Formats: sequence, C-alpha cells, structure tokens
Amino acid sequence: MAQNPSPLDGFDRKILECLQEDATLSVAEVAQRAGLSPSPCWRRIRRLEEEGVIRRRVALLDPAKMRVGVTVFVTIRTNRHSMDWAERFCRAVSEIPEVLEFHRMSGSVDYLLRVVVPDIAAYDGVYKRLIEMADLFDVSSSFSMEQIKYTTALPTGYAP
Repeated sequence: MAQNPSPLDGFDRKILECLQEDATLSVAEVAQRAGLSPSPCWRRIRRLEEEGVIRRRVALLDPAKMRVGVTVFVTIRTNRHSMDWAERFCRAVSEIPEVLEFHRMSGSVDYLLRVVVPDIAAYDGVYKRLIEMADLFDVSSSFSMEQIKYTTALPTGYAP
C-alpha cells in the first residue's frame, strides 16, 4: 500500500528521470546513470514503488501504428451538478476506451476529455455515446492539427 513519500534526493530524481525515459532499463543501467551501485539503486526503486511515487511501468504505443492518430479535445458543460449524476457520468465516460484523459474543470467548462480515434466518423461514434449517456448542456470538439510536444515524463524538481 502506498505511503507518504520520503523526500527525494538527487539520486532518487535521477532514477525517476531514467525510468520515465525508459522503464525497460536494467537496474544496473539505471544505477550507472544515477551514479550508484545496483543494490542501493534497486532498494531506492523498490521504496519509490512502495511509496507510490512510481505508480506503474507501461509501454507507450505509437498512435498512428495503432490507427488512432486523430486527437480530439472535447469540452463539456452541463446543467446537472448533483453527486449522483456526476458519479454516473464519470463512471460511464471512464469506460469509453477512446477517452485517454478525463478532467473535471474549473471555470466555464465542466469537463475536458482527450480522445483518440482513427477519423472523424469514429469520433462521431464517441460523440453519440457521450450525448446518449447524459443530459449535457454543451459538447464542443476541437481536433488537434499538430502535436508539437508530447511527454509522459513529469518534472522531478518540484518533489519534496
């Protein structure tokens, strides 16, 4: 079970940077890059996992090769703000596989989704599922024309 993380030192930050870049690196490779021997490096990785700093290790797939190269940002506004409605809506949207990110927002938009699909027709199917599942005031879609920056790596400098 994850516990509150210990403060990170320079070795921890370097380990995290290495693993965010390539989680398939061996402990020996991470240790060498972080300036540690393998045993202390392995213990640090285990602690970072146990504390929940490292949530999981995944493979990043190429969207074009998976035929989901179209990214759509969807903003949703609703007039419904009860907890029961929100829980049902969030559960339903979370089950749509094309929705990669789902955020509750402040300001004039209630929810923001990042959706990936192969084409506009496939997005239309996602859109129809969204409007079928809940009473929504407004659904607005913006298609990404070009991905200028994409990373999954979090900055490590802000951690305690």
